[in-house]
Amino acid sequence: MSFERTQIDILRRRLDEQPKFMIVVAGPRQVGKTTLVTHALSGYRDRSSFVAIDQALPEDVDPFSAQGNATNTQGLPGSPPTAEWLVRQWAQARARARMLPEEERYVLAIDEIQKIPRWSEVVKGLWDADRAENLPLHVILLGSSPWLMQKGLTESLAGRYEPIRMAHWSYEEMQAAFDFSLHEYIYFGGYPGSAGLIKEETRWRHYVRTALIQPNIEKDILQMTRVDKPALLKALFELGCGAYSGQIIAYDKLRGQLADAGNTTTLAHYLELLSQAGLLSGLSKFAMQAFRKRASSPKLNAHNTALISALAGYSFAEATGDRSYWGRLVESTVGAHLINTASEDCEIHYWRESPHEVDFVLTNGRKVVAIEVKSGAKFASPKGLEVFAGKFKEARTMIVGEGGVPLAEFLSLPAEHWLE
Repeated sequence: MSFERTQIDILRRRLDEQPKFMIVVAGPRQVGKTTLVTHALSGYRDRSSFVAIDQALPEDVDPFSAQGNATNTQGLPGSPPTAEWLVRQWAQARARARMLPEEERYVLAIDEIQKIPRWSEVVKGLWDADRAENLPLHVILLGSSPWLMQKGLTESLAGRYEPIRMAHWSYEEMQAAFDFSLHEYIYFGGYPGSAGLIKEETRWRHYVRTALIQPNIEKDILQMTRVDKPALLKALFELGCGAYSGQIIAYDKLRGQLADAGNTTTLAHYLELLSQAGLLSGLSKFAMQAFRKRASSPKLNAHNTALISALAGYSFAEATGDRSYWGRLVESTVGAHLINTASEDCEIHYWRESPHEVDFVLTNGRKVVAIEVKSGAKFASPKGLEVFAGKFKEARTMIVGEGGVPLAEFLSLPAEHWLE
């Protein structure tokens, strides 16, 4: 039996219910969204349809017929997806749902829904008509551009859907599915599609760059979002992941290292796009005043350490042998884990008042936890934590690594656990 992520249990429970809401499965590329849905639908067989926008070919169109070779090429491979195609797929699912016995339900799953122009408006009308009829039709929407998905969902579909959010694979998942060691996870990260290539590092690195990084940027950001300086966005990603993940860097310094960098607002916007795509975040400084957070220099952190290792130029052996570099990679692993497992109510920051610094600060309402990552063989009590605790009396402090919570244990629990 193939490995299944825990989100599949949530999906199966929702499909067992009468349709109340659409089910939205969203997250970065290559984290198993399509696999999750197809596995769940295997129990429905002839009571489900899975349609992908990238291969939009309706069942009732013969591309080799005279009609198919005429001016109407809608839905043929390579042609742009249209609202008309979406309506036709939905109509076919409706017809099948109406033929089912009373106790059964039909499932329509649509992959890469955000590529349909004005998709949320079309879906709203179709879904509302289904609910007026009380039709036994579940609808699953999948998308790999969380920013565009969220835009459509909040604009037109509020109150009509329940999300199932999928992030990058955790250490526990990569260990269970591919027998990754802790060191392998820190270096090779959490992409299941590349797991079988780690013994051939050149091949692995090429796969991550061409099959993961390039589509994330060129298809999920540049083709779907207005970006006035695409070369700048790509350079920011490469610099942020390859050289500066785990480090605090002023926007002025970033501008000095990037050609045609524009202003700070542009860089901050591009960082937000990269973050929404599940690639690279710029964490803000912890402060009690919101304006101080917004004005702070960002601490860059990749969402998956595979992105760092594919760009940085260190081999696995070189990375583990360089104590300073490995320490930054371990810190980025902790940061990525926090980003990927934090709920919407949990915020992640860093803290610094020169010369003192705390790697990460987790907050949820009035709860505050300061986290210092220690990867060295020798333990010394971090001065930054002591100063932070003195300034913020109600905050808790913790160490991850040597002298504190073991790294493997920390990576096995979600961010909220440490706020309890």
